[in-house]
Amino acid sequence: MRMMWNRLVMMGLTAMLIVGQAGVAHAVWIQDLGRLKGAEQSKLVGMGLVVGLAGTGDGGKFAPAMKSLAQVIRRLGNESLVESELKDAKNVALVSLSSTIPSTGVRDGDRVDVYVSSIGPAKSLVGGRLFLVPMTGPIPQSPVYAFAEGAITIEDEAVPTVGVIRNGAQLTKDVMTRYLDDYGRLHFVLNDAAASWVIANNVASLINGRVAPEGPNVAKAIDPKNIVIEVPAYEAPDPAQYISDILSTSVHPSFLNNGARVVINERTKTIVMTGDVRVSPVVITHKGLTITTLIPEPEATEEAPLTKTETFLAIDPENRGGARLRDLLETLNQLKVDAEDRIAIIREIDRSHSLHAELVFE
Repeated sequence: MRMMWNRLVMMGLTAMLIVGQAGVAHAVWIQDLGRLKGAEQSKLVGMGLVVGLAGTGDGGKFAPAMKSLAQVIRRLGNESLVESELKDAKNVALVSLSSTIPSTGVRDGDRVDVYVSSIGPAKSLVGGRLFLVPMTGPIPQSPVYAFAEGAITIEDEAVPTVGVIRNGAQLTKDVMTRYLDDYGRLHFVLNDAAASWVIANNVASLINGRVAPEGPNVAKAIDPKNIVIEVPAYEAPDPAQYISDILSTSVHPSFLNNGARVVINERTKTIVMTGDVRVSPVVITHKGLTITTLIPEPEATEEAPLTKTETFLAIDPENRGGARLRDLLETLNQLKVDAEDRIAIIREIDRSHSLHAELVFE
């Protein structure tokens, strides 16, 4: 008897676990909806010389490259060199450099990729090597953050004047992420797809319920895209757990209803709907096909199936007038109406102001 009871208890716990996991599987975390201000990528830039080219460089007539090369040679000890002596140099190319610092920041000694692009008339950077050069921030007078050098890999053979040096820049300074503003607050920025007053307010409410369940509220939506979060004084010196609790808060899909929207890609002929898209009572005639949402739906029988030339209805099952766009599209699909005609019908419904959703063409 006890063994049976234990087995029933375990079965019950297992069922609860499965149900719980199923619920979580359909939720997202707050961190999936946007980012914390300060967690952005940043750039390093520079300009340098690629050497060792097999006659595909800028050539001695390109003064900017020769001037830079002359400066490098003089700095390395040959102070008497003049630029005219480099008139036959074809194995050097002047290039621009850029590197991306990840949103998580980097520390002194870390390495990042360097993207290299020819500036002058060089025909190819194949086989070249970037001569050691400093990289700075993109703002004028920015300090040196890294030094770059190394062999260039051409990623697209059709564009041999652009390449990359994997792990080609080594950081000489820390680039740390700063999450708290001058007032000790966090700023959560919603992705464009989620930016709305409704979702911003819902997310703020969830944050308050997670980290301030007994009040006062710490999170407030200041516009459809930005949420300001106060950080308690006792959390500010070490806010990691506080930030983690906020970003790992689960958001049920019902909290993410950003209104009805129909997105159409005319190139791929796809139609995507979000929300319960409604169509007002309307009659449309298209290529001999009559579409109406005004009268009860005629029943198709084996003797009298619906055809393209007959009137049909995608009626609202709840009899509130009009129809669901989803039902209308299903009916069109059953009648084998092609994708271009389905898109044209939706466009005309929208033009008549009978489509109750935002229509977006990609």
